[in-house]
Amino acid sequence: MGAEPLVGVVMGSRNDYAVMQSAVDVLREFGVAHEARVVSAHRTPDLLFSYAESAVERGLRVIIAGAGGAAHLPGMLAAKTVVPVLGVPIAATALQGMDALLSIVQMPKGIPVGTLAIGAAGAANAALMAVAMLAAGRDGDAELRERLVAWRAGRRDEVLAQVVGESEEAGVR
Repeated sequence: MGAEPLVGVVMGSRNDYAVMQSAVDVLREFGVAHEARVVSAHRTPDLLFSYAESAVERGLRVIIAGAGGAAHLPGMLAAKTVVPVLGVPIAATALQGMDALLSIVQMPKGIPVGTLAIGAAGAANAALMAVAMLAAGRDGDAELRERLVAWRAGRRDEVLAQVVGESEEAGVR
């Protein structure tokens, strides 16, 4: 992408990209300039701080942060920047992402992190939320807003086009 990134997609380890790729795919589909980086809250705290502290001056408007386990990445980013942070819990332990979900969603008052679902669906929805944030309001990107409206209409039309066979109709109400 030639344009300066508007959305940062960060994750605690390269392994997390298997989940966070869903966010990247959605951002690509909408043509939103973005960057994807590994930034570990525990192994590279100085990098995390510089990434968060430079986010505004680098033009980032939203940060999507995926993390598993203790999942400190989204909250620590939010503590160091005013750029909105969307947290994506990743199933990285025997607790299947519930530990990450609870860690991200239980932020203290004053340091908000928008928390999405565990896994790839949460990553895709985080990207869709970032698109909506970029498109919203009077100063939002009108072309992006039109693409989002069309995308949602496409999802609606997919559901409306589904045909239910006669044997299945009895159970559909």
